[in-house]
This record gives sequence, C-alpha cells and structure tokens, in this order.
Amino acid sequence: MAASRGTSALTKKTHSPAAIDDAVFLGRAVERLSVLIAEQSRIVFDTMGIVIPVRSCSLMTVLATLGAASASDLARELGHSHQLVMQKIPKLLRLGLIQYRNDDHDARRRIFMPTEEGLSQLAKFEQCTVLIREAYAGLFAEVGDVRQFVDRATDALNEKPLDKRINSPA
Repeated sequence: MAASRGTSALTKKTHSPAAIDDAVFLGRAVERLSVLIAEQSRIVFDTMGIVIPVRSCSLMTVLATLGAASASDLARELGHSHQLVMQKIPKLLRLGLIQYRNDDHDARRRIFMPTEEGLSQLAKFEQCTVLIREAYAGLFAEVGDVRQFVDRATDALNEKPLDKRINSPA
C-alpha cells in the first residue's frame, strides 16, 4: 500500500524552511516597501493631478534632462535594463507623455522625447517632490534614513557580492 501524504506519527519534517520574515527574504521586504511607497505615492499623484506612472518618474525626469534619447540611453542613465525601460514606454506613449521618431542612422532604433503634456506633468511632479521630500524627512526622523541605508547596502553588495559573503562548504 502506498504511503499516505497526510501527517502521521511516522512522518518527520526533514527540513525547516525559513519564515518569510527571516533576513533570507530581505529582497521580499524591500519589494514590499517599494510597493507600499508606489501605492501611497499614487494617491498623492491622483490628488495633485499627476498622471505619470509612479515607477516612471525617474525615466521621465532623465528623458526631459536629455531632451531626446533611445531606450538604451535611458537604460544606461537609469542603471536599469533595456527591457525594463521598454516595458514602461508603451504606457508613456498611450498617456501622451512621450513621443518618438525613428533614428536617422538606424531604422531599428527609436528616439524618445517628452511631449508638451509630458513636460507639463513633470512640472506638476516637481512641485510634488517638495512635499514628498518633507514627508520622507519626517519618516526618516522616525526610523532613520532609509535611503542612505539602501544606498550603503547596495554599494556594499556591489563591492562584495552575496556569493562572496557566503562561506559555502566546498
């Protein structure tokens, strides 16, 4: 007779997985914070009439600074993958915040630039950044400067990656 998959006195757990609030799941915790910030920022944006997607503000800011750029240029400036940038582009086009033209030297390449509406939205976002900075100053007074902590952790992992920090039994 086949062994039952239910719990029995003979069945013993051979391993104990880490609880999801364990440090092993640091990425999950950081992602939860990121999602929470995006959700709460969206509420602020809605109140202020900002239609730029929360997670596309840095892309729009860089694009406005450059004036015109390819997806590769934007990815390089943002420190993101080309794929991530390309995932954001269609929505920005649909919202009328950016436009594009084909590159004169490479027909496969598109050059993106902000529209007048995109620049108008960025002006609203800039007004909002003052309020967001103040809110974060209050948050950081409560919990410590999260941004500096994240930057220090990122720099430390770039200097010495996780695989180099693990003493694996070889």
